[in-house]
Amino acid sequence: MIAPIKKGPLNVLGKPLEPCCKKLKTGWYRNGSCETDAGDHGKHVVCTVMTDKFLAFSKMVGNDLSTPMPQYQFPGLKEGDCWCLCAARWQEAFEADMAPQVKLESSEQSALEIIDLENLKTFAAKAE
Repeated sequence: MIAPIKKGPLNVLGKPLEPCCKKLKTGWYRNGSCETDAGDHGKHVVCTVMTDKFLAFSKMVGNDLSTPMPQYQFPGLKEGDCWCLCAARWQEAFEADMAPQVKLESSEQSALEIIDLENLKTFAAKAE
């Protein structure tokens, strides 16, 4: 009997999910990918490229992503860093006109339960 082929997570474009970041340990699994599972209640599935504008917004709404926290092995983020963001936080930033750019190929498909694909496409980061 042939074992079924295990399909990995898909991105918002319906293709295999690509890594978000090689430099930082981001994502629910802290492996650089915006993969998720049922335990990830925040849905850390949107691969974003940080901006100073978004970092200020995030801090203002109670999630300071720019201050290093060595006790959690968190270096603090700066403009240009990539990070797996919670889908609801991205949507909140979008509604406040503060959303960061998105790497569509690296954003996990479940983001579409919260965010409209056309809105994500509007903020698509240019390919590196």
